[in-house]
Amino acid sequence: MRASGGSRGSSGEWEKPFWQQRGWLISAAFLLSMFLIGGFVLLTGEDDSSNTGQPQPSKPTASGQSAATPSAAQSGSAEGRPAGCSTNDSDQNIPQQSPSDLKWKQYQIDLLPVSPSAGPLKFDGGVWSCYSRTPLGAVLAMQAISAKMGGPDWKAVTEKQVARGTGKDQFVARRSKQADSTPTGAPGSRGSYVGFRVLTYSKDQATAMTLMRLADGTHGVATMSVVWEDGDWKLRPTLSGSTTESITAVGGPEGFTIWGGGSGS
Repeated sequence: MRASGGSRGSSGEWEKPFWQQRGWLISAAFLLSMFLIGGFVLLTGEDDSSNTGQPQPSKPTASGQSAATPSAAQSGSAEGRPAGCSTNDSDQNIPQQSPSDLKWKQYQIDLLPVSPSAGPLKFDGGVWSCYSRTPLGAVLAMQAISAKMGGPDWKAVTEKQVARGTGKDQFVARRSKQADSTPTGAPGSRGSYVGFRVLTYSKDQATAMTLMRLADGTHGVATMSVVWEDGDWKLRPTLSGSTTESITAVGGPEGFTIWGGGSGS
């Protein structure tokens, strides 16, 4: 996998789905397409040097992650799961192929991968919850949660599905100053989820690269982390409040596990 340029977007861009962040604006045509999509946010100019760096396959950048580690309560048994949420957590292997039961569910104009076995199993507006405590469940959670941060559901999603700590506080403070955006267009018209690559995993935390194919055919990855908290996976922002730890342009899907189901590629 070769990165072409690529660095984290500025902290002024965290409130958008990651394929709209300026870190992915790698050509003039692509810049124009992002303006046409709408909701472009100017850079704040805030120094973000403490959260730079490229993701590594064996050891992802950790400088921007929340300093908090999963507590004893977070790493407890399945007994701490929310009411009505029960999953099969036996498969702790890093998935090498798309799950056989993968489906695609629409949220606004985005199509998100879901699995009846790995999650989400509960749907309450923008809050899609109840994921298996497995590598696959972690990846599905980070994709579904991060996709909701630009629209009107962000408050409910953040309250219930973002891990407690400094990163969450910073995210809320910044996001509260920005207007909500509701994109228009055909489902999947601004980009699609193609696949993922798990970088680190334990039953308490996971970090993975999410691969997107944009409307102009280019590819990019966003690195994100989740932690197990209150009986489900929660997105863990960086200390500065970004939902992504890095954003990198890549040449294609090589090196990633590709989603099936006919909608990601």
